[in-house]
Amino acid sequence: MLKYLDNFGRYCLLVIRSFSKSPKASIMRELIVRELDNLGIGSLYIVSIISFFMGAVAAIQLAANIDSPLIPMSTVGYGTRETIILEFSPTVIALILAGKVGSNIASEIGTMRVTEQIDALEIMGVNSANYLIFPKIIASLIINPILTVISMILGIYGGYLACTTTGLIDGTTYLYGATMDFKTFHFIYALIKSAVFAFVIASVSAFRGYYVEGGSQEVGKASTKAVVNSSISILLWNFILTRLLLL
Repeated sequence: MLKYLDNFGRYCLLVIRSFSKSPKASIMRELIVRELDNLGIGSLYIVSIISFFMGAVAAIQLAANIDSPLIPMSTVGYGTRETIILEFSPTVIALILAGKVGSNIASEIGTMRVTEQIDALEIMGVNSANYLIFPKIIASLIINPILTVISMILGIYGGYLACTTTGLIDGTTYLYGATMDFKTFHFIYALIKSAVFAFVIASVSAFRGYYVEGGSQEVGKASTKAVVNSSISILLWNFILTRLLLL
């Protein structure tokens, strides 16, 4: 128990250090742009592919399970939209990014720690936590909601193509359901979740990498811990935010 409290305390102190004593604005801007490319653009392909096919599968499953004439087929579009917006795009995509982005962050910072590059930054008077972690957090907060919106669009479109190409329902019926009774707050709720999850992924993964001790083997273990800890934190915050915002 004391070990977990100690880790949580060190995590909080590291996050506070990450938001203090920044270098010049021009330097930080360059770092953030670089991280946007590393963390966001590099994840666009896998997010797009998974979102498209998950939307298609969700639509087919919904259509296949409607066996009552009392349930309109437009429910397929409605159900696919709600599934994609409320849960899949913000949460499942975050879990995927925790595996891809989180491990990259932990291994990058962990490698810098074991090769004493972080010590060199500290000797030069640079706030290493701010220099290395802050750009990753800001870039994640910017790019993750964008990836979430892209995931929503592709997921709903994937459901549309799946239904129309297989002949389960016609496109007009699907689109009617997908636009029926749309609640703007559900979209805002998804973006709030994606922003919180982005902060969790970047900060937890950076924490695991920053305090690595040992060599390359420990860096690998830290990357694994970063993915596990980020995923558990995402699921916990998913429950908390759902309870606070939807009930």
